[in-house]
Amino acid sequence: MTHPPATPLPHHTADGPEDAPPLLLGPSLGTSLAVWEPQLPSLARHHRVIRWDLPGHGGTPAGVLGPGSAPTTTVPGLARLVLGLADALGIDRFAYAGISLGGAVGAWLAAHHPERIASLALLCSSARFGEPAGWHERAALVREAGLGPVADAAASRWFTPAFAGSPQARTLVAAVRRSVTPAGYAACCDALAAYDLRAGLARITAPTLVVAGRDDPATPPAHGRELADGITDARLLELSGAAHLANVERPDPVRDALLGHLAAHPHHGSPAAAPGPGAPAPHPAEGTAQ
Repeated sequence: MTHPPATPLPHHTADGPEDAPPLLLGPSLGTSLAVWEPQLPSLARHHRVIRWDLPGHGGTPAGVLGPGSAPTTTVPGLARLVLGLADALGIDRFAYAGISLGGAVGAWLAAHHPERIASLALLCSSARFGEPAGWHERAALVREAGLGPVADAAASRWFTPAFAGSPQARTLVAAVRRSVTPAGYAACCDALAAYDLRAGLARITAPTLVVAGRDDPATPPAHGRELADGITDARLLELSGAAHLANVERPDPVRDALLGHLAAHPHHGSPAAAPGPGAPAPHPAEGTAQ
């Protein structure tokens, strides 16, 4: 007889050789693990890539961190969720890359659990995502009016005008209504409101790559510079022609930067265990749209 894990796990997929070094990928607010598909085939050639969904996003229930329709969600709570996933998969030490909120989770882990993070990549992320009031207002809007207003504005935040009408952009924007719940989105807004790692950046010792989009209205390049300045020996890459989802809009330079960063800082953490009964089937690494 199998027993559920003591700690709820986020929905996740595993790609790449089972015995390869593990790499965990975190998504941004309003997206699912599918946001990493442009880089997945390349990353999965030499890594066991574990992608996970935020609460109320993709396949993860909104209440994964607690009961009720509006559970208390914080970045440390999300980080503990990721550690629980790594533990359940038998992974002790891993490389981590995250976009925006997913990057904040990785930065918090690197600052507070340095023994677990072999290398770190922060894409279009921040040590503090602006004033808390704006996030509380957005959370209240979503709880009252649903996801329509934020979905309507997503393209202008995520992409430059030249890319916003592309098939890739339209697919991700449409997925906000289809695969994100208002409760989960609002809870993640609350997590962003409470997050401030500025005083803790110096605690990060993992080799770190910071990627910023020069046209990013959500986390402008100054946010990336603050991360790179505060983390010892961090490398900063600023991409022209990229807004908040730089890995979608400029997939090739982001892929190359990640591959170079991972190759320069190899590690030999425990590979992911094979999925147990009831675990989601691994997503095939081949055939993913670029």
